[in-house]
Amino acid sequence: MGGSVKDVKSKAELDNITKSGEAVIIHFWATWCDASKQMDQVFSHLSTDFPKTHFLRVEAEEQPEISEAFSVSSVPYFVFLKDGKTVDTLEGADPSSLANKVAKVAGSANPGEPAAPASLGMAAGPTVLETVKEFNKENGSSQQANQVQPGLSDALKNRLQQLIGSHPLMLFMKGNAEEPKCGFSRKVVDILKGENVKFGTFDILSDIEVREGLKLFSNWPTFPQLYCKGELLGGCDIVIAMHESGELKEVFRDHGIDTIGSNEAKVSGSENGKGGIAQSTGLSMNLTSRLESLVNSSPVMLFMKGKPTEPKCGFSGKVVEILREEKVKFETFDILTDEEVRQGLKVYSNWSSYPQLYIKGELIGGSDIVLEMQKSGELKKVLIEKGIVQKETIEDRIKSLITSSPVMLFMKGTPDAPRCGFSSKVVNALKEEGVSFESFDILSDEEVRQGLKVFSNWPTFPQLYYKGELIGGCDIIMELRDNGELKSTLSE
Repeated sequence: MGGSVKDVKSKAELDNITKSGEAVIIHFWATWCDASKQMDQVFSHLSTDFPKTHFLRVEAEEQPEISEAFSVSSVPYFVFLKDGKTVDTLEGADPSSLANKVAKVAGSANPGEPAAPASLGMAAGPTVLETVKEFNKENGSSQQANQVQPGLSDALKNRLQQLIGSHPLMLFMKGNAEEPKCGFSRKVVDILKGENVKFGTFDILSDIEVREGLKLFSNWPTFPQLYCKGELLGGCDIVIAMHESGELKEVFRDHGIDTIGSNEAKVSGSENGKGGIAQSTGLSMNLTSRLESLVNSSPVMLFMKGKPTEPKCGFSGKVVEILREEKVKFETFDILTDEEVRQGLKVYSNWSSYPQLYIKGELIGGSDIVLEMQKSGELKKVLIEKGIVQKETIEDRIKSLITSSPVMLFMKGTPDAPRCGFSSKVVNALKEEGVSFESFDILSDEEVRQGLKVFSNWPTFPQLYYKGELIGGCDIIMELRDNGELKSTLSE
């Protein structure tokens, strides 16, 4: 072997190497991924320190058959094999963990010497150590740079939202449906065609702004990305899992995704529809009791894919986001961890998809219904009626409005159409000083208009606030402007 890295070009070639039973470590990488290139340096050095181990490199997108065999959904990704079986994996750019895992699988670097213990976090010699230090230095610098990078522009956000919403089912992929340019994209296209659904596509290789912007917009670093009714379902691995479990078909049906051909035949052939549960599919008493206990284990209970900190599908993530916006305490159950609960709850609730939100033991619905209820105000109403949240007082509402922007102006009318001379003067002063501000038309809400007078102990309008503190009315603002102190006062 001689301590070198071998590029694998086919599944047959890989199978021929792994059947020997010797230690094999595979690095799945991609040419476009900087982290892959950095980790490849560490990987190459390790191959020198462990010459009796097979170090293999696979271009993940060029070898979809191999990637799919090891469930690779992102790069860099490492698979550790011994005796022809997978004994460990590593996802992401973590040089120390890679070196340590290599040591465990490969054994000592030199005959007669023990491998470095796991507590050291490193397994190889000084060359690898220096590479790791350099990697961490560069990686840390790039992370700091990323922290100060500006977010997406409003124009790009709007464009991405329009693209995502351009079709009920939208796939961002490499290439197009007729000519996919990577194995992962091809797999998702095949699945969607197999599901007999209509879908739109966008070739992210044709537009670098969309490609990079969508990663930030969706907080999902790889492609393809599949969206259903504007919500991210996930990438290749999630789509495959949902397809194999039959859940993808249920999601499409529940969200009204059109099929090509006879919809009636498709629906009538489904075993997990919402209506008409057959008596023969009744749940056992033990499972029914368990589901009842879970549903009622918290006043607000969400059955979702993943955890609130790591949702495993866009729909689950959306409901978590909504509950947080409503400032609701809630508990969750990850249905991916328990197949009995996952399938049983569909029958118990007569609801075939996830997430499922329950309030005081009653099913509210899935993401579409929860989102619609939030937009209409119905969700807050239900939460108040059920005693989950307190009705917002006028004081709470005013505090929220005052702090909704660093510079907040309560005025008559709007900045574009002031309804009184005093409001107009303050608006012009702020614009002349180049101060960014938000406004609230007190003529549109009598409760806020009267409540704010009491809250601020200031009887007239306009009223200008900075970081939640009252600056004053028109006379004070004009005085600050004339003294050259307005801009500095609103930027301290």
